[in-house]
Amino acid sequence: MQKILAFIDRFNTWIGQLFGWLILALTLFVSFEVFSRYVLSNPHAWAFDMMNMLYGSLFMMAGAYTLSKNGHVRGDVLYGFFPPRLQAGLDLVLYILFFIPGVVAMFWAGYYFAAESWAIMEHSNITANGPPIYPFKAIIPLAGLCLLLQSFVEMVYCVRCLRDGKWPSRDKDVEEVDVDKLMDMVDVNSDDIKKLDAFVKVGGKKGSPT
Repeated sequence: MQKILAFIDRFNTWIGQLFGWLILALTLFVSFEVFSRYVLSNPHAWAFDMMNMLYGSLFMMAGAYTLSKNGHVRGDVLYGFFPPRLQAGLDLVLYILFFIPGVVAMFWAGYYFAAESWAIMEHSNITANGPPIYPFKAIIPLAGLCLLLQSFVEMVYCVRCLRDGKWPSRDKDVEEVDVDKLMDMVDVNSDDIKKLDAFVKVGGKKGSPT
């Protein structure tokens, strides 16, 4: 069981990291289109569709990755004060009552949505000569499947937390910068930062860089 859970975690982490490169692709594409439009006076009608598909693919395929890293936004005004067992119990109930039905509906409807699009080789009608969108629509059931697999992992971890009284350890990936940890690494404390800030302000008033 643990090997299966770890495999799903690693798989969704890999998927999230892979589709994360779309951020770079989207940035380069938008930059190219701006240059082409305003410098070369050669805008592309299909650019808007491509931007939507790149961003949509990134947004959908990052869902399971974000769930595996507990990165989704939650209303935790009270949740954060609850003991681990109560948190796990609430999560488990919400997964069963709301999350699983919603994701199953997304996968089921997305499958038929994508199948119809592939059957007619659908192209975008938002702009003239719109690009094909059937590959993009295939992302919908794929994203739903990844979310469904990850939700099973999360429910197992909820059960373990109910049993052990603490959340199981998880694989770490990219995290937000922790200022306190960063100061510890460079051997700097808050007093040093205040002294430096005061020194810089005094130097600025005197018009001297030192």
